[in-house]
Amino acid sequence: MSPLSSPSSLSGKKALVTGGSRGMGAAIALRLAQAGADVAITYVRNETAAQEVVAKIESTGQRGFAVKADAADAGDAAGAVERAADDLGGLDILVNNAGIGVLGPIGDLTLADVDRVIAVNVRGVFLASQAAAGRLADGGRIITVGSCMAQRVPGPGGTLYATSKAALIGLNKALARELGGRGITANLVQPGPVDTDMNPADGPFADAQSAMTALGRFGTADEVASLVGYLAGEDAAYVTGTELSIDGGHAA
Repeated sequence: MSPLSSPSSLSGKKALVTGGSRGMGAAIALRLAQAGADVAITYVRNETAAQEVVAKIESTGQRGFAVKADAADAGDAAGAVERAADDLGGLDILVNNAGIGVLGPIGDLTLADVDRVIAVNVRGVFLASQAAAGRLADGGRIITVGSCMAQRVPGPGGTLYATSKAALIGLNKALARELGGRGITANLVQPGPVDTDMNPADGPFADAQSAMTALGRFGTADEVASLVGYLAGEDAAYVTGTELSIDGGHAA
């Protein structure tokens, strides 16, 4: 394990990872627990998967909780933060990971598509961050997972998704200014293609996505989790208001 993710680096910290029941969110939750944090996660439907992640968190010796919350619901988005802070006895780290993608020709996108993507990817992140601002300890962290498509859209079909992820750039900068006086940092992680069940590295579109990166491959959820772990720790105390790409050179 690298010094950036040593077991004591987040000792005593309390974290919430939204959308933490699978994929990048699950990897992030486990990485924070391995570094010494107690971790709550949110999930929407699959309670079994969420409890499996909680069991992995607890296997590290840390406390774990699962909160059922749909980021598309305004009450849930903010309420999950309040519930996590209550269950954990405070909050030091919020990782806005929950998100959805709807891709397709712009003419085929429905109003329902637009409303749900913006509700989850933008409004939910805003409301969770707003709630966290009132619960985070001084020196806390807000880390948001965006997408490389906020920086470079390589082809048609991504208008709605790219719009939602690009909005997070402005939100992140504003959060850094809003909360910097309390030593709270806000940073945006921009992953490229990452091997998850939603976008597997052996899927039908994987070869094309890999070819768009300089490294010619998908990233792993653990690689993204390592970057989030760094931003959550003291080594990143002077990093705020910025975007960190972990995209294999997608934007190069």
